Amino acid sequence: MSTPEVDWDLLTAEAIAIMAKAYAPYSRFKVGVAGLMDDGRIVVGCNVENACYGLGLCAECGMVSNIHATGGGHLVAVACVDQHGQALMPCGRCRQLLWEHGTPTTLLATPEGILPMSTVLPQAFGPQDLVDRAEERSFQA
Repeated sequence: MSTPEVDWDLLTAEAIAIMAKAYAPYSRFKVGVAGLMDDGRIVVGCNVENACYGLGLCAECGMVSNIHATGGGHLVAVACVDQHGQALMPCGRCRQLLWEHGTPTTLLATPEGILPMSTVLPQAFGPQDLVDRAEERSFQA
């Protein structure tokens, strides 16, 4: 399968459209995200807050759920926007989600431009680490 061409304008427009549906009555900070999958489909997500602040869901969480609900695959490119439609850097937890559901070369639109995940999350911990480290011997003092 060849990698789909990234239409950043379309991806950003999809992120803006879903951002408008965010549920953010407490912070009033709406976030939308759109991801281009390796099979060419676009998946989206928006943030959903909760009165118990720590239980809110970031937009990327919704997008990852959408990935699995619509067939899985890997992210090729991601656009995340704030309530003004401007590029927004995902939080640390969400960078980890993007890493696990993308590849080191997955592209992310950031406030500093388009960057690969290997730059956005250097020295990332991923599923392969669990496999590789399960075979290592435990620490001996």
